[in-house]
Amino acid sequence: MQFWSGATFLDTTDVLPLARMLDEAGYDGMVTSDHMIYPRRLQSTYPDSETGTPPWPAETAWPDAWVLTGAMAAVTTRLRFSNAVYIAPARPLLEVAKQVATAAVLSGGRVALAAGVGWMREEYDLMGQDFSTRGRRLDEMIPALRALWQGGWVSWSGEHYEVPEMMIEPHPPGRVPIFCGGESEAALRRAARLCDGWVGYAYRWEEAVGYARRLTALRREYGRLDEPFDILLALMEPPTPQLYLRAEQEGITSVMVAPWMGADLGGSTGVEGFRGPIERFAETVIAKVRS
Repeated sequence: MQFWSGATFLDTTDVLPLARMLDEAGYDGMVTSDHMIYPRRLQSTYPDSETGTPPWPAETAWPDAWVLTGAMAAVTTRLRFSNAVYIAPARPLLEVAKQVATAAVLSGGRVALAAGVGWMREEYDLMGQDFSTRGRRLDEMIPALRALWQGGWVSWSGEHYEVPEMMIEPHPPGRVPIFCGGESEAALRRAARLCDGWVGYAYRWEEAVGYARRLTALRREYGRLDEPFDILLALMEPPTPQLYLRAEQEGITSVMVAPWMGADLGGSTGVEGFRGPIERFAETVIAKVRS
């Protein structure tokens, strides 16, 4: 079982010291979240809200995922990095290939790409990408990225992307895992068929287990059950070593945790107050799971 945390909704300048704390305390990874903008007139419907409106205010900061990853990699030694999730088809294929490859090189291979199709049409329109084909383009983008990351003369020819033979350097020092996000049947099938894992959100136990078992069934259907596969999500249950050991038995390989949420920060202000909860969780939960 791996233990990850996240940078979402934190002050941007707090992310680097938080990454150092997690690295020093023995956590496994950190995820970044992704939005380009918040439009003045939002017409897209947010899928996880009864009102159709996102629960965060318009002024919420969404720092660029790959700039942030490069910065975190520079101040850590073992922490790994991924996304929850990166809206890859809202960007041009070559831009995604270049950003992820550069982060992989600078981090010494400590990155994975977790991609999803997103929900905000306005972001796609501003980036000049087709919203209506985003799922089909992500299906093609996944093998295309793997081809472009091989190094040397590379190319890609498909339905949505055409890349003539070219050099695109630097290329990753090793295989970059690609995960898929999203809860739809299409997203789950994409993960099971094309990806190295799946990234979810926060769930109660039965819901989390349901997704894990569905992914197992789909991987069996696609003949991939013997291949390594990661499932990363958050559990909305009281954190105990027993909980995470049970989750591991269900095929959940990684959990997202935020030990500072609701914790006594001992009167400390700012990100430094997170240190105590981070270290206590490492001692009382992570260490016991690993032993």
